[in-house]
Amino acid sequence: MKRFISILTLFCTATVLSAMLVGCEPNVPENDNNENTLDVNDTLERNNTNDVNHNTEEPLEPFDSEPFDEFDTNEPLEPIEPFDSELEGNPANEHTAAVEGDSTADFAADLDGQVLPLYGRRIFPKYLSGSNNPNANDFTHLSNKKIGWGPGKHFDEDNRPADAIKANGDYSALGATFIGEREPLIYLTFDEGYENGYTAAILDTLKAKRAKATFFVTYDYCKSSPELVRRMIDEGHAVGNHSYSHPSFPDCSVEQIREEIGKLHDYVKETFEYEMRLIRFPMGEFSERSLAVSQEMGYTSVFWSFAYPDWNVNNQPEPAASLEKIKGATHPGGIFLLHAVSKTNATILGDLIDYWHSNGYRLTVIGEEIVQV
Repeated sequence: MKRFISILTLFCTATVLSAMLVGCEPNVPENDNNENTLDVNDTLERNNTNDVNHNTEEPLEPFDSEPFDEFDTNEPLEPIEPFDSELEGNPANEHTAAVEGDSTADFAADLDGQVLPLYGRRIFPKYLSGSNNPNANDFTHLSNKKIGWGPGKHFDEDNRPADAIKANGDYSALGATFIGEREPLIYLTFDEGYENGYTAAILDTLKAKRAKATFFVTYDYCKSSPELVRRMIDEGHAVGNHSYSHPSFPDCSVEQIREEIGKLHDYVKETFEYEMRLIRFPMGEFSERSLAVSQEMGYTSVFWSFAYPDWNVNNQPEPAASLEKIKGATHPGGIFLLHAVSKTNATILGDLIDYWHSNGYRLTVIGEEIVQV
């Protein structure tokens, strides 16, 4: 009897073990969040087959890195190669360049396809003459409210105009700059609507002081004083576009703005073999729409963080007082607007440059991309 019980016990034990190994599944605890759980093999299988789990939440929309895509063309954007490399792309559309992503690494292509860095701005299709430009935009969705620029009377701890800093933030995405970076740099600029006999002396002073400046010229100035424009270029200064006939851009249609910028651009390029990349709006009057047109044509719009009433040739400010006024307005990254018709400016320029140099400032040009082609 004892043997029979032992055999029966062994048989039952074997049966139970067999049932546990063959017919039973382990008890898997439920997920605290009541979600389906995947074992390792299931996960590997899904990864290998690129299967999609349709039970997951809806995917997030991709981050929009181009907030100003309303300026984009209908043509696909070509990638920009690093500086000094060749622009790869469609040869039939080689005048078009664009940059995606960080606006501080922007480039433009000159007419020969060489890639050039611009002054921290995004670049959209360049000027193509006539109405057959397939990349042209009408920009009618942008505001054309006229804004008359002035840097205001409030300053930060470095004597930098608060309104200029704010304007940089408001309009830099449209290719405009009102003040430079907070560094010991001075951007000296002259507006040249007509010649009053002082530009040659200004150029002589700049050459003697080994200082660079930017001269914004109109068509009439280029036509009447080509020898001075040639000196500006040959002596290493920047020449900027001040429009063909000096109208207020917000009063113009989009096509008229293109003509005002493009006709002078083409004239300077054909006459002096020089390609302009900077523009100053006549009278400092602008709108969002006019800034966008200028940017579309490959330009950086340059305003100013200092100016004073120096343009009236019949009522010139006193030289000593003017020198002290400009000295007192000096600030890092300052864009100084002076008029070359001013006898006072020609008189005090040498002393002013000496003051800037003695205080650790370096005079430079906005955008080292200014080139002779």
